[in-house]
Amino acid sequence: MGFAHNNVLHQNHFRKDWQLRVRTWFDQPGRKLRRRQARKTKAATLGVRPLTLLRPAVRGQTVRYNRKVREGRGFTLAELKEAGIGRKEARGVGIVVDHRRRNLSEEGKAVNVERLKAYKTQLIVFPRNAKKPKKGDSTGDDLTATTTRINIPIADPYVHEAPRKITGEEREFQAYRTLRNERATARHEGARKVREAKKAEEEANKKK
Repeated sequence: MGFAHNNVLHQNHFRKDWQLRVRTWFDQPGRKLRRRQARKTKAATLGVRPLTLLRPAVRGQTVRYNRKVREGRGFTLAELKEAGIGRKEARGVGIVVDHRRRNLSEEGKAVNVERLKAYKTQLIVFPRNAKKPKKGDSTGDDLTATTTRINIPIADPYVHEAPRKITGEEREFQAYRTLRNERATARHEGARKVREAKKAEEEANKKK
């Protein structure tokens, strides 16, 4: 590389002993084996439990993805209450709880309640001390039943109906107009109540 005019001369130092500073990775196979052995030891210590935590079935966000059903963050408190599971108990048996989520439809809530009930029927809680089982622990034949580590799959949300003819009532029904009327009714409900109360008060004063 040449130099021109009154520029500063380069002072490149290429005599550093860089071979001593190179990071090597020769222990990669050994680390891989060590991690695998650690996973086996941890799995044996934890015993029989699901591979993943139980999560609810929720709809995707936005109009583009809301027809897809996926696993959500956690079950709502209302879903747990209807399934008969306490929030602290749920954390202990592998059920994720999300106290911020809200149920916006009865159908979605029912799906997750059924999901929780199905999980409860398959759940086997081994007591820490077999001679002194605590409340909620499995006893008797449940302890000898076959166990599985597979999680409950999300059910297909679509109910396929057989083809049929459209009725005259369905042809005459105006869905858009009905929705707009209901929205207008909800929007003007407060003002109408005030107007009716004022009108009733005026009529009462006239009678006096």
